[in-house]
Amino acid sequence: MTATTAPSVRKAPRPRADALRNRERIVTAAREMFVEHGPDVPLDEIARRAGVGNATVYRNFPDRDALVREVVCSVMDRTAEAAELALAETGDAFAALERFVHAAADERISALCPMVSSTFDKHHPDLEASRERVEQLVEEVMGRAKAAGQLRPDVGVGDLMIVVAQLSRPPAGTDCMRGDRFVHRHLQLFLDGLRAPARSVLPGQAVNIRELRDS
Repeated sequence: MTATTAPSVRKAPRPRADALRNRERIVTAAREMFVEHGPDVPLDEIARRAGVGNATVYRNFPDRDALVREVVCSVMDRTAEAAELALAETGDAFAALERFVHAAADERISALCPMVSSTFDKHHPDLEASRERVEQLVEEVMGRAKAAGQLRPDVGVGDLMIVVAQLSRPPAGTDCMRGDRFVHRHLQLFLDGLRAPARSVLPGQAVNIRELRDS
């Protein structure tokens, strides 16, 4: 009886470093241009800003939906990383929350929100996973500040994320980039209102994660 040779398992080739850098450049350029001009910016303009050819863009992202989804997921992942940094801090819990809020605003989630609802399937598994990670981490950051008695107890994750999105979105008719100079000033006013003890009674109830998703 002759022994049979087990079939060899071919490993998927790892992406080259230059290919990974090109993909990162495309996503960064797309994020900047989506914020500045919206999701309909021509892909060749994105390629030009990224310093790559059109073929490289289409090799990484077969259509616009794939690129938009990658941009939104990358922004959510960076926001999650900011929350993880806040949780890793061992000092003042509210100061860590403040730093997270300002970092989240810099990601310009608000400018990307319309793309989630109008450009592609907002229930795509990649998007759902990124969203759930952000929500869980933000809840932990807020929970630590509440446990320390520094964050008023009548606010939820939805309250925080909605305000961050709204305050980091420039008013209608104003230049997107010029409006950035007001963002952190107004966020700090909002953060001061989150401190415990509360100075007022909020109308309604805290916005939870489910309500945030349905809004």
